[in-house]
Amino acid sequence: MKKIGVLLLIGLFLAGCGAAAKESGYWEHDTMYKSWGHLGYSWFGYKNPTVETGKKSAEQRWWGIPEEVDVSKLKSE
Repeated sequence: MKKIGVLLLIGLFLAGCGAAAKESGYWEHDTMYKSWGHLGYSWFGYKNPTVETGKKSAEQRWWGIPEEVDVSKLKSE
């Protein structure tokens, strides 16, 4: 009986992970990083950002597609 319970929990966990990955859009991309420069920045360069890396990130769209945000709809803290 314990084995069935453990298998059920594992199955629910994996189903939840799959649903979360689908909602995040993770599977819509062929890679996690846009380029080798993006990989290097994400692993090592984020501690000391420079103007050059800022320009590269904007040119290569490292952080996805920008979206317009209506500031009046943001909640205040």
